[in-house]
Amino acid sequence: MQFNVGMLLTRRSRLEPDKIGLAFEGQSLTYRELNERCNRWAHAFTDLGVRKGDRVGILLKNCNEFLEAYFGLAKIGSIIVPLNWRLTPPELEYMCKDSGLRVLICGAEFSQPLETIRPKLEIQHYLSVGVTGPPWAKDSSFVSQFPTTEPKLATTGEDPALILYTAGTTGYPKGTVRPHESLFWFSAELLLAADMRSEDRIFTALPLFHGPGLIFAGMANVHKGCTTVLMKDPDPLKMLETIQKETINGCVIVPTMLQRMTQVPYFETYLKMVRWVLSVQTVPVPLMRTYTALGVKVQQTYGSTEAGWGTFIGPEQSARKPGSAGLPFFHTEIRIVNEEGVDVIRGDVGEILVKGPDVMKEYWNNPQATKEAIRDGWCYTGDLGRLDEDGYLYILDRKTDMIKSGGEKVYPIEVENVLHAHPKIAEVAVIGQSDEVWGEKVCALVRLKEGEILLPEELIDFCEGKLARYKIPKRVVMREQPLPRNAAGKVLKRVLREEYAAG
Repeated sequence: MQFNVGMLLTRRSRLEPDKIGLAFEGQSLTYRELNERCNRWAHAFTDLGVRKGDRVGILLKNCNEFLEAYFGLAKIGSIIVPLNWRLTPPELEYMCKDSGLRVLICGAEFSQPLETIRPKLEIQHYLSVGVTGPPWAKDSSFVSQFPTTEPKLATTGEDPALILYTAGTTGYPKGTVRPHESLFWFSAELLLAADMRSEDRIFTALPLFHGPGLIFAGMANVHKGCTTVLMKDPDPLKMLETIQKETINGCVIVPTMLQRMTQVPYFETYLKMVRWVLSVQTVPVPLMRTYTALGVKVQQTYGSTEAGWGTFIGPEQSARKPGSAGLPFFHTEIRIVNEEGVDVIRGDVGEILVKGPDVMKEYWNNPQATKEAIRDGWCYTGDLGRLDEDGYLYILDRKTDMIKSGGEKVYPIEVENVLHAHPKIAEVAVIGQSDEVWGEKVCALVRLKEGEILLPEELIDFCEGKLARYKIPKRVVMREQPLPRNAAGKVLKRVLREEYAAG
């Protein structure tokens, strides 16, 4: 398939040149203006000597320059490496070296952490975005000097477009390679399933270095012809104010953001124009019902950096199948297998396997890890789940998060779903703790809503009759600090297990 990500923007700019394609912090760009800016970036990179296959990193908070550079690089066939700006300098150093970056586009606010690792890197050019950057970085304003003409597209569909690093829930991140064709299917699958209309104004504060945020803002919205309204930092009140001011129809979001918005007084008054939200993780049932009661359609997806999209579920199906992650996308297949790789019977728990056109090609420079993750075209996700009699997927947990207590298997999400229903709880995570008697005991880490008081014993009593006795937490820890999360909003249970290892 002869496809280049940049083709989407070029064609949209020809079809609807005067339609607003991107809005960010009071600035609006039509599709024509956005495409011309991207072309300037493409010519600027070419002038710097960037060629097809060269890796270029982007270390920016959400902004229009991120998308301009993204499309510009895609057009000339360079491989884009979005970097998580929340990482520590050693973690950034690892990704820069692992991917072999030639150029790095960075926000001026990240000059200090980069200063500490720059001597160890082989990056040839640094481009600074924003206020005045350090002397060793070229100000990105020079891009405006280049022409707006279309560059020659330099790739086929099979050529790599992105290296997306895993979120690091299980340890050191690995670079997943995404060809241009894979990104096309990312978009096409979503547009087949979701309630997205070309007239929609779609809001997201998901970071663009994270797959779902980039797929929407950098693919699906352009593919459909929607307007993307981008936000830099996900402050709950500012999110709601932006949603109201920009007359937003749809939001691409994670459950953590949905939950935090409900804590803003009269939050529902900000959502009068919102027709749908789409969460890239399964939304807890009580939270889903809160938004459904307001007339907001809650759409949900399940997937991963390696597997791409796995399943989708709309509001009507969620009402019949509460807690489900839905059915496979149109061009996707799902299997549940045991430890020997054999399919289990419906209803039994096993590892989730995904097969489809948007499964990653490979891990960058890591053939052994690729061989373990991709077998006969199936992506072994490391997630545990089950299929009901109608083929709907229910996700339980990561294989590494499962608790073995007294010979019984406890899936933390089952316990968390019960605890989430308590009206005083803001967030909760369940982990296993070492125990001399049980092997592992169920431990619930809880943060209460502001001003609330709840004793651990009360929460344990709350679980009686709702969970089997062996699943009820034997220890409850009340936390004041928010739970540690990655960029996708997923709780980092590996960090929590280390923090609470000593009991």
